[in-house]
Amino acid sequence: MAARIEHLVTSGTFSLDGGTWDVDNNVWIIGDDHEVIVIDAAHDADVISNAVGDRHLRAIVCTHGHDDHISAAPALADTTGAPILLHLDDRLLWNHVFPDRNPDGYLSDMRRISIAGTELTALHTPGHTPGAISLHAPTLETVFTGDTLFKGGPGATGRSYSHFPTIIRSIRDRLLALPPDTTVRTGHGESTTIQAEAPYLSEWIARGH
Repeated sequence: MAARIEHLVTSGTFSLDGGTWDVDNNVWIIGDDHEVIVIDAAHDADVISNAVGDRHLRAIVCTHGHDDHISAAPALADTTGAPILLHLDDRLLWNHVFPDRNPDGYLSDMRRISIAGTELTALHTPGHTPGAISLHAPTLETVFTGDTLFKGGPGATGRSYSHFPTIIRSIRDRLLALPPDTTVRTGHGESTTIQAEAPYLSEWIARGH
């Protein structure tokens, strides 16, 4: 049986630079009836664990280190024994949230993760954060972009550790280079496609966000 994509939405808060905002996060589960990975364990470990059920959770993959995307990761790891994976360049952000616990492993650009016969490749796509990654699954015609690319433009770059020219380079060189019919599954909100977003790159650059 081929891997499938399951989708949860969890709610909580995002805090950085002295502010706190209410947010809804997309949580993605990829796998089959026997084994899965979770992308972005946000807010509620019990809800995610219930969705995983009795399947083997092979890894908890963090697209970046903002607290809303990692808040449930340690509790989910404690419940399931799954390793938490993060890009090394976001360790500082992780440490802001969990100073007494490290991730279990670090993702590097082009690292491959196999689950249920499907291969995902980590693409280092910094800008929203220094260690932001996207996960490309060619056989599923999907890329999981975290907060790097949304329907309607780049992720936010107005807070600490973010940089607009860098996120534009990541989107232009890594994401828009993917096949046009690739579905973009984001960290918040609706999905889109590479084809739908590519024509607007120059507009995003002109507006500066």
